[in-house]
Amino acid sequence: MASFNLLCYATFTYLALLSSSTFCFAYPFGWDHGGGGGVGGGRRPIGGETYSGLLPGFYGHSCPQANDIVMSVLERAISKDPRIAASLLRLHFHDCFVQGCDASVLLDDSETFVSEKKSVPNKNSLRGFEVIDEIKSELEEACPETISCADILALAARGSTVLSGGPNWELPLGRRDSRKASLNGSNKNIPPPNSTVQNLLTFFQRQGLNEVDLVSLSGAHTIGMARCTTFKQRLYNQNGNNQPDSTLERSYYHDLKSVCPKTGGDSNISPLDLASPATFDNTYFKLILSGKGLLTSDQVLLAGNLGKTMQLVKAFADDRALFFGHFGRSMVKMGNISPLTGYNGEVRKNCRKVNL
Repeated sequence: MASFNLLCYATFTYLALLSSSTFCFAYPFGWDHGGGGGVGGGRRPIGGETYSGLLPGFYGHSCPQANDIVMSVLERAISKDPRIAASLLRLHFHDCFVQGCDASVLLDDSETFVSEKKSVPNKNSLRGFEVIDEIKSELEEACPETISCADILALAARGSTVLSGGPNWELPLGRRDSRKASLNGSNKNIPPPNSTVQNLLTFFQRQGLNEVDLVSLSGAHTIGMARCTTFKQRLYNQNGNNQPDSTLERSYYHDLKSVCPKTGGDSNISPLDLASPATFDNTYFKLILSGKGLLTSDQVLLAGNLGKTMQLVKAFADDRALFFGHFGRSMVKMGNISPLTGYNGEVRKNCRKVNL
């Protein structure tokens, strides 16, 4: 494993809720695309932890060019369709929240299970499968039967963030792929867009994630789009009284109505971050402060009257570096949800189906 030169920023007290937090950035020597240190205009990776047998240098000998290949495919895909960066980030999230980070979300129907792609949160919504297929194909050619689909999802999520202008982080690897999917788990474990803040926190706590992780990971909505069906109730019937959501800023409300009529148009799309929808920054939090969070689950981070999430929204809106640091750490935590390692699971040759 590469040696590290640690640069630790001074411990500081922050909002009482994050008191005595220490920010440490690991600088691995000699890493370029292969380790993450050299991508994204020289941004250095965040973190340095290892989890559950996962290691940043897991493929250092078996496939050292793995991340170079991933980044090359991502660069081509994002240049053609900037939206795909957010879609790939979302794929990783929807994978990890269902039986852990095991690439179950990528499996098509089989004789023994129904694909998670058919669940309510995923159907006609998840995108990016073809990009994952392309990455897998190129990795199989370079390093046959070596890189798991679960690790490809984690690498693609990080690469998409970096290529959109966001933070880099040191990514523990070594996940293996499941041999089954869970339609029921997908329907039950992915928080819906109309969640209250307490419901969101419950969904996250089930996965071992806390309030900081909730707000940090919600910040992924700084890129990407959402379909009208995910926020239409805010415009026309938020509380069952045929009235709009009172937390919506008025001009933004009227703009959204022009995109999403009361009848029809459910598949029309609107940016989650109307100011910079293709750039990973902290504008998402600034928009929430002005009543311009698109989804209920965005705006309730502030309007839900949960002190910690409110304070974090304000802090991240004020300090992009603070948000970036926490986002990287929370992505590492999320990527550690029940991974299959060692002799568990398998390394799929085709991400859409289990090995014969």
